[in-house]
Amino acid sequence: MSIPDATLLSLAYDWHMTGRKVAVATVVETWGSAPRAAGSLLVIDADGAMEGSVSGGCVEGAVMVEAIEALEDGKARLLDYGVSDDDAFAVGLACGGRIRVLVEPVGGAMSVADLTALHQAQLDKRPVAYVVDLQGETRAVVGAESYPDRFRLDRSGVEEDGHTFVAVRNPPLRMIIVGAVHIAQALVSMARACGFDPVLIDPRGAFGSAARFPGETIVEDWPDAAMAALAPDTRTAVVTLTHDPKLDDPAIVATLGTDAFYLGCLGSKRTHAKRVERLTAAGFGAGDIARISAPVGLDLGGRQPAEIAVSVMAEVIARLRKAT
Repeated sequence: MSIPDATLLSLAYDWHMTGRKVAVATVVETWGSAPRAAGSLLVIDADGAMEGSVSGGCVEGAVMVEAIEALEDGKARLLDYGVSDDDAFAVGLACGGRIRVLVEPVGGAMSVADLTALHQAQLDKRPVAYVVDLQGETRAVVGAESYPDRFRLDRSGVEEDGHTFVAVRNPPLRMIIVGAVHIAQALVSMARACGFDPVLIDPRGAFGSAARFPGETIVEDWPDAAMAALAPDTRTAVVTLTHDPKLDDPAIVATLGTDAFYLGCLGSKRTHAKRVERLTAAGFGAGDIARISAPVGLDLGGRQPAEIAVSVMAEVIARLRKAT
């Protein structure tokens, strides 16, 4: 199983702390059909072990050679691969794209202090950016306030000056799913594949069992208590699937008091109309209720649980990317 980008810097830290020589390769810029976005990571040790990807397999071999050489002299490399190069086909990038990759040996170009700071931010679920002057030796780990637009868009890249590279390291996206029903079985897998860390809430043990959701995080608390503990933020989507107001309503009320970027609720238009009546009676205004996507998901015409899960995932991604 591949390791998500969000945890690769922590992997590099772990490798370094166990005595392995480690280099970190980061996509700095892309043009055309390059398959990996700026900020994507590849971690390599002196023996050629590697995790992550900077090109989906096109240039990893060439980057690995450069990384092992960088581990010998401690110096960074700024590599440029594209079809305009004479050796483009030799490195495998024959799809019409171009990428620049920064290779930094840990303890050399990338300081252990900076890697430690990035690792700790990952543990603390705190947004930070690793900022590199591509024309010099300056490097720093800074907070989200330094580049608010980049953090909001989750977008690494080179600034307008042409030489300041900002690698955004946001906390992982989360999806909180209320109701361990059949749709949820498909949705948790899709959420994880799309880079979300899913959490299931269901106090009904027969539904939220490890047998039905192997390896998943399942909270058996009532939704209001569970939501209070999970504290949804701007990188959290919440989906309610139970059809039971006793479970869905407390989760909705709790979510409306947070900065969750998405709240979707399963149910027909008639079911949602009754939900709106209950929320209005509870004191919620039109602005609060407008935050709810119901019936949940894009209207793709699907009826099977997996098809509904696809529609939910599509709407979540559309809200995350288009709204920003």
